[in-house]
Amino acid sequence: MYKIMGIDYGDARTGVAISDLLCSIVGSTAVVPSRNTEKAIADIVRMAGENSVGEIVVGLPKNMDGTEGPRAELCRAFADRLKEVTGLPVVMWDERRTTVEAHNILSQHNYHGKKRKNTVDAVAASLILEGYLAFRKR
Repeated sequence: MYKIMGIDYGDARTGVAISDLLCSIVGSTAVVPSRNTEKAIADIVRMAGENSVGEIVVGLPKNMDGTEGPRAELCRAFADRLKEVTGLPVVMWDERRTTVEAHNILSQHNYHGKKRKNTVDAVAASLILEGYLAFRKR
């Protein structure tokens, strides 16, 4: 048995969510500073090892019309690097509207300002992982 890690890659911060062992719910979340991509990858690799992760899901930011822009290219390159370093399967997952949804969830729970800024990426990673876990169940 292994866990699945969901990632919302960003320029400044990368949200990370890790499933439970049954791969049915999100078990934990974290935010990794990502201005230095190699350091972010090293942190994610360490977290994957510490948490028995066997698969990684990286959010793919598509445009609303389904096309991919420069941000999607960066995420694909990040995912390729993760696959190379970890040797784990890495899946790209459509993340349209996850950040907007994460902000809405945080607003409903009165997370504002710096508190929100430090949490939104982890919530977005949770939404990416939840979507992928639901897809796997079907």
